[in-house]
Amino acid sequence: MSTHDEHSSFIKTPQQLIVVILASFLVPIIGIIMLVQLVTGQPTADPLAMTPEKIAERIKPVSGIEMGAPAAAPGARSGEAIVKATCSACHATGVQKAPKIGDKNDWAPHIGHGLAPLVQNAIKGTAKGMPPRGGDSTLTDAEVARAIVFMANSAGANFKEPAAPAAKKKSK
Repeated sequence: MSTHDEHSSFIKTPQQLIVVILASFLVPIIGIIMLVQLVTGQPTADPLAMTPEKIAERIKPVSGIEMGAPAAAPGARSGEAIVKATCSACHATGVQKAPKIGDKNDWAPHIGHGLAPLVQNAIKGTAKGMPPRGGDSTLTDAEVARAIVFMANSAGANFKEPAAPAAKKKSK
């Protein structure tokens, strides 16, 4: 004879029987209560969600970058700042044979002509593809000169950087 009982149950004790009976009643009742709340409940929104401040916060751009806004007042930007913001677009990689920043061989023929012709070419633009003022029409003549001096000096020139307007007022 076999010792296996084909009619055995996973419920072995009276306590397990009570738990199973209670669960069989409570689980459907809890499910029905949750369904009734879902169907009859009214969706609620934050009453402050439609204030102008909250709306502006939700629709603001993901990025905080503002294109075209100068970091400093026009006329007061440093040569290095101008080079980083404008000139490096072409002069960092040598686009259309632009002399690369810091490359002595690229800058040597230009430095040999002196600062004034370099500045005039940068202000007016060149036939080789450089736009006037490097494409940034907000640059003043002094700022263009400061940018040229910064790039040329990084390639071995010894040009004197024009002073910012604020520095000129202090020296008077």
